[in-house]
Amino acid sequence: MIPAIVDKAARRVGRSPFLPAIGDADRVFERVLSGVGLMVVPWAFAASLVPSLLPRAPWLQGVASGVTVAVGYGLGAATHALWRYLQIPGLRGRARSVALGLVIGIGLVLVLVSGWKFVGWQNDIRRIMGMESTSPTIWPVVIVVTLLVFTLLVLLARSLIVLSRTVASWLGRRLSRRLSIVLGVAAVLFLLWGLWTGVIVNGFFAGANAFFAPQDTTGTNSSNRPTAPERSGSPESMSPWEDLGQYGRFFVRGGPDVAELEAVNGPGAKEPIRVFAGLQSADTVQGRADLVLEELKRTGAFDREILVIATTTGMGYLDHRGTDPLEYLWNGDTAIAGVQYSYLPSWISILADQDAVATTSRVVFETVHQHWSTLPSNDRPDLYLYGLSLGSLGVESVLTSISIVNAPVNGALMVGPPFVNPLHARLEAERDPGSPASLPISEEGRTVRFGNAEGGLERGGARWGPTRVVYLQYASDPTVFYSPNLTFREPDWLKEGQRGPDVAPTMEWFPLVTMWQVLLDMPAGTEVPAGFGHMYSAQDNLDSWAALTQPPGWGPDVRDRLSRVLPTD
Repeated sequence: MIPAIVDKAARRVGRSPFLPAIGDADRVFERVLSGVGLMVVPWAFAASLVPSLLPRAPWLQGVASGVTVAVGYGLGAATHALWRYLQIPGLRGRARSVALGLVIGIGLVLVLVSGWKFVGWQNDIRRIMGMESTSPTIWPVVIVVTLLVFTLLVLLARSLIVLSRTVASWLGRRLSRRLSIVLGVAAVLFLLWGLWTGVIVNGFFAGANAFFAPQDTTGTNSSNRPTAPERSGSPESMSPWEDLGQYGRFFVRGGPDVAELEAVNGPGAKEPIRVFAGLQSADTVQGRADLVLEELKRTGAFDREILVIATTTGMGYLDHRGTDPLEYLWNGDTAIAGVQYSYLPSWISILADQDAVATTSRVVFETVHQHWSTLPSNDRPDLYLYGLSLGSLGVESVLTSISIVNAPVNGALMVGPPFVNPLHARLEAERDPGSPASLPISEEGRTVRFGNAEGGLERGGARWGPTRVVYLQYASDPTVFYSPNLTFREPDWLKEGQRGPDVAPTMEWFPLVTMWQVLLDMPAGTEVPAGFGHMYSAQDNLDSWAALTQPPGWGPDVRDRLSRVLPTD
């Protein structure tokens, strides 16, 4: 019955709607759906339901399914069109009916099985992450959003067909039919590529910048202004409070003070130094770097035990789960400096600001490092680098520069390194044999070590040298493990023996689908509990800082004591 319906639809279509004849452009929107494309839809929908790294909200699952179904439909319809265009003989008679029945029947079975297991798959991931279970009541939202997304994408595709046919029809007056079709499609693809790279992308970034820039003024209320001279934005600061940016203000007024530190560690605490320069603090990157250096000098940062040059993410955000543990660990005998480089949030910055973060990181580091390197080696703070997410790309740009050869830093902590980090990608690809891709070992751990919520920094056959580099990464973090290569190649981190503890055992790799699903997981990476996804817990940051800086007296008792006061949100 069903094969006959689809077969009838395919016959009604005649020529595929994806390659209508010249002159038929006005009929594109009147055509029924491609029969062959519809045969692929159940397979694509079933594949879209399989689990990924993170649990999905119903609307997000609908987007994932809608795009997957539209792509599957398009591939089926385009394949059918190409088949007919090349005049390749097709199946006929009973063989055709049997083939249709098998393809459609298996597809429907896959839909039923995947649909039945979908809620359970989602709850498996939620259970790993300690999240509340979901229920089948999410299905109406999933189905409605899937249909809406599929319809919009099909209409968009058919609009492009109209454009291609119009161009081909014009060319057909001068050229052969086949050549005009090829050139017409090529012209539209070239136009789309030009719009995408030169207009749409740049326009999106410009619009996003204009949209998010006003948010940078949030929190300028003077009542929130820090009063301690050790903070930028204080009355004594050369970096005005109003110019620090939204997240810069959040950073300088945050963290533990002397009273909170002494309540945990006992007497002798110091007010932690936090200095910051926003985009409005100076007109140039070098100007902001010079301002930070002057702030470090003013606050006495070069007399502290630990000095951290931190590369921010997006709008200037520095994660309190990463900075507060260091200050508790050293009882405030620390200084942390940050510089804003963008108005854009992280999920846009990772695409738009790679050059900006690298340039800012190198300029700030070289400015501070030049002064630090002139101080007596036995009378200057240990110097560390810190970066979360895109900030870790800035740290890598410093670690691979020649400016630290003569006076190397003491270490670096990179948390949730994104897939664009070249050093991280190389270390994973060249990891020691037998070490998993989700938590590699590099050169027996001599300089670089990888850790997660289960630990890992103790691994390595060699002695950890004087310069220590730590990558803190969760196996369930899509920002770390996304790659365009997921499109056609199964990643090592999903293979047996290499899968991380926070990746659901039911997650499998599917061509195209897994790449798209992990990409969609990225915006949701901070919507899960700390300790999973892109939410790096204060406890794991504490353990990483302790391994890097080796504070005196560190042990299980100190760890337990500090763990009770660290931020959990």
